[in-house]
Amino acid sequence: MVLNSADTVPVRRVPGRLLAPEPGWTTTADVVVIGSGIAGLTAALRLRNEVDKVLVVTKDVLAAGSTQWAQGGIAAALGPGDTPHEHEVDTLVAGAGACDRAAVEVLVTEGPEAVRELIALGTNFDHDHHGELSLTREGGHHRDRIAHAGGDATGAEIQRALIAAVEQAPEIEVIQHALAVDLMLAEDGGVAGLTLHVMGEGQRDGVGAVLCRAVVLASGGLGQVFAQTTNPSVSTGDGMAVALRAGAVLRDLEFVQFHPTVMYLGPDSRGQQPLISEAVRGEGAFLVDFEGNRFMQGVHELADLAPRDVVAKAIMRRMIDSDHPHMWLDARHLGAAFWERRFPTILATARSHGVDPVTDLIPVAPACHYASGGVRTDLWGRSNVPGLYATGEVACSGVHGANRLASNSLLEGLVFSRRIATVLPAELRPLLPPVADPRTPGLVAGGVRREMQEVMTARVGVLRNAEGLDEAGLRLDKLAGQSAGAGDQESWETTNLITISAALAAAASLREETRGSHWREDFPERDDADFAGHVDVVMDDGASTLEFARAPASDVGA
Repeated sequence: MVLNSADTVPVRRVPGRLLAPEPGWTTTADVVVIGSGIAGLTAALRLRNEVDKVLVVTKDVLAAGSTQWAQGGIAAALGPGDTPHEHEVDTLVAGAGACDRAAVEVLVTEGPEAVRELIALGTNFDHDHHGELSLTREGGHHRDRIAHAGGDATGAEIQRALIAAVEQAPEIEVIQHALAVDLMLAEDGGVAGLTLHVMGEGQRDGVGAVLCRAVVLASGGLGQVFAQTTNPSVSTGDGMAVALRAGAVLRDLEFVQFHPTVMYLGPDSRGQQPLISEAVRGEGAFLVDFEGNRFMQGVHELADLAPRDVVAKAIMRRMIDSDHPHMWLDARHLGAAFWERRFPTILATARSHGVDPVTDLIPVAPACHYASGGVRTDLWGRSNVPGLYATGEVACSGVHGANRLASNSLLEGLVFSRRIATVLPAELRPLLPPVADPRTPGLVAGGVRREMQEVMTARVGVLRNAEGLDEAGLRLDKLAGQSAGAGDQESWETTNLITISAALAAAASLREETRGSHWREDFPERDDADFAGHVDVVMDDGASTLEFARAPASDVGA
C-alpha cells in the first residue's frame, strides 16, 4: 500500500460518547488536570499560582498511576562530559526516523533544568560516595545519564515528593476515585467542561459535571489493552478515548513499546506483570537462551543494552526458533550485596515469585510497557481541540518516535508539563456554556474485556501480520457490538479500551513496514519511501478515520 498525505482509511464505529446518567452535581474550575503522575502533578503545581483554581482529578488515589512503578530513573544530560546533543542523538536513533526533531531538542535541552527543579522540590535521588548525583546507563544510551532514587524506586520517590508539594498547596483541589467520562464542548468545539463519575460518598458521589476553561490530560497510557503489561490496572486508555471522542487527533498509536525483560510468570498470568528494569542490564546483567548462549552478542553494537525494540525482537525470535515461552536474564554475578543495595524492590518482587536473582536465572519475555503515541500535541502541549492540552504518556509530543528511549518518559512528562504551564494562563478561554451533546451514546459490556485483551495480545502484540490484524479488527468489531445496559466503571473502561484497541489495530494494519516497536513479519523492512510519516486517527460521532501525514525521516544526519 502506497500512502499519500490525503489518503484516508475508515475505521469501525464505536460509541460517540459514553452512556452515563445526567450529572447530579456541578462545580467549576479554571483548569482541570486529569491524572496524578509526574505529568499531572507538575502541571498542577506550576499552574497553581497562575490561575484562580486548579482541580486535579485522579481515578484512584494520588499515588496509584504509572509514575510510582518507574524503576530505572529519569534521563538527562547531567553528568560530566555529557551533552544535550548526545542525548538527542541517542533519542533519535531509538525513534527509528519517526521523531519530531524539534520536540526532541526541547526535551534534551530543557531536561537538565527540569530535573534540577525536581531535586529542589525535595526529590531524593541517589548520590555516590563523593556526594555527586549517581548516574547509570540503560538501553540505547551511550552515556551514564539515568538519575535514580532508592536504587530502583525512582518513580515512587518522585511521586512522594510531588504529592507532598501538592498537599502543601491549598490552591490545588483534588478529587480522588474519579473517572473522567467525557468532555463537554462549547459551541466552537472547544472545551467547556467534563463529566466525572466519583466513586465515593457525599455530595460528589456519582456522575457530576465540572465547568472549566481548560483541561490538561495527563492520564497515562493504554497498557490494559493487552493481557500482559507492566502498567497498573488504572491504565485503560481513558484520556486518549475521551480526547478522540471530543475531536482530538491521536497519532502513532501503532508504536506500542514492549519491554523486553518482564518477568515471565507462566502462560496463564494476566494483568500487571513484574518489570525487570533495563538498569539491571545497565549494571552488567545479560540475556541467555536455554543453552546458555548470550544471543545479543553480534545483534547490535550495544549488545544487551541495545534499544528496546531490538532486544524485544531478538528475544521473540529466539523464543519462536526454540519453541520456548521465555528467555533468561543472568544477573547472578552481581552478588547479594549489590542486589540488596541497587535493586531492592526488584529483588523482593522476584523472590516473592519464587526466583532469587542472586542464585537463579530470571525468566523474562516481552510485555506491553509504553505507548509512544497518543493525543497529538504541538511543542507546548496543545491539542487541536481549543482548551485541551495533553502531557506525558497520554500525549504524542513527537519525542519518542517509533520507539521510546529508556527513561525518557518521566522526563517528557516533566518538560512538557512545564511548557503547558508557561502558555496556558495567557490562553485561558472564557467559561463557556456547554452545548447539547449530539454524539450517539453507547456502552460496551465490561465482560468482553478479557477476550479483547487476548485478541490484542495474540494479533496486535509484539509480532504482527496482515492476517492477524484483519482477524483482530473483525473480532473487536464483534465485541464492540455487545452492549451494556447501564453505566458502571467496568463498562466505561472497557468501552474506552475497545475504542483505542480498534484504532490501534487499524493503524498497525495500515503501516505496512517494520519500524521501531512496530514489527510486521510480512513487511520486515523499514520503508521510508512509502511510510515516512505518521498515522493519525480522528473520530466523528464514533466513526473513526485514519489519515497518513507524511513527514521526513528524523534520522541523525538526515
